[in-house]
Amino acid sequence: MFALADCNNFFASCERVFRPELNGRPIIVLSNNDGCAVARSNEAKALGIKMGAPLFKIRDIVDKAGVTVFSSNFALYGDMSHRVQEVLRSFAPSVEQYSIDEAFLDLRGMRIDDPDAFAKQISRECRRLTTIPVSVGIAPTKTLAKIASKLCKQYPKLQGGCYMHRPEDIEKVLRKFPVADVWGIGRRSAVKLASMGISTAWDYTRLPEATVRKLFAMPGWKTWKELQSIACIEFEDMLEPRQSICVSRSFAHEIKDCALLCEQVANFAADAARKLRAQDSLALELAAFAFTNRFKEAAPQTFGSHLAVFPDGTCDHRAIVSAAVASTKALFRQGYAYKKAGVVITKLVQRSETSGSLFADRAADEREGRLSESIDSINRSYGRRAVMFGVQGDGKIKMSREHQSPHYTTLWSDIPKVSVK
Repeated sequence: MFALADCNNFFASCERVFRPELNGRPIIVLSNNDGCAVARSNEAKALGIKMGAPLFKIRDIVDKAGVTVFSSNFALYGDMSHRVQEVLRSFAPSVEQYSIDEAFLDLRGMRIDDPDAFAKQISRECRRLTTIPVSVGIAPTKTLAKIASKLCKQYPKLQGGCYMHRPEDIEKVLRKFPVADVWGIGRRSAVKLASMGISTAWDYTRLPEATVRKLFAMPGWKTWKELQSIACIEFEDMLEPRQSICVSRSFAHEIKDCALLCEQVANFAADAARKLRAQDSLALELAAFAFTNRFKEAAPQTFGSHLAVFPDGTCDHRAIVSAAVASTKALFRQGYAYKKAGVVITKLVQRSETSGSLFADRAADEREGRLSESIDSINRSYGRRAVMFGVQGDGKIKMSREHQSPHYTTLWSDIPKVSVK
């Protein structure tokens, strides 16, 4: 058996933890630069606010219905996610974090007398210890567990937990469950299935195996088997190292100055280097890119990118930041207003799998390695931007976050104050 724990309206729920007066009131959380709604409470959904709706298009609804608007606060959401994960790990020895608000629990080999009660217990404990509402589905496969967790959100009477295992119950659910909403069915596959008259998950399970293999290859076949209660999607309690790392942002205001653009890209590169070292990888290539605002059709448009190569691979802070800045200078074109920029480090290899070049300067490599380790250590203790290179400026990304809540759990200055009388 597998369990899937899914936090309900996660970003909105995180904001409510420290603003309980917002319970029952509509909330939306915006994307970077306060552009689009990327999270909505149930109350906001009921008002007709769609996922990804630009704020300027829903301003009338927001003002009329008194919707509370928040800028994204990923430091808070990441910390609350970690707290939920810690609760989940107290219930199962193996937990696979699937996303910031979802995790699978491997229940195989565990003695659970009442799985339905167990699912509800996990949900209650998450709510008690973190204040985050969590829907927990338990089923014979990961795909069915995700469907079971969705049922919890649709039917409050399930009290946050659903155990779906009897064939007749699974069939009843799948006959009504849209195939486009099944985990593992991508947008293109959904369109293809619709053209074949396949609208529900149950319809999909009725397709001949040979047809599924031919049209949807191995991933589609695994989903087909999982919907029939045959587990074939591996449980991964260890995160696989990423094969590329991208850090990019849109700017609140266009940037026309090369030095300012380099400053922003340097900060992106510093974040990418930190993530690279965290997974103990080396990068062989780095690409910096920047482009103008394509929505301003009357303004001059350009897209530029530049590639830097590290023949022996590197994760050194100085090397990566310097390469990103040099690449930005190479791609910059005077007279253009850049709206978005970023860095992508690719061709990643594990440090343990490389031997290095015979002609490398070992002493210099060791010095740079110690410098990077020191920067990481200090920044972990005193904040991500405690130590920076001068080219990073003040370390701040030029973004619009007019509605951002305090960093309640990650900044000493923002810790809530309680007065006792």
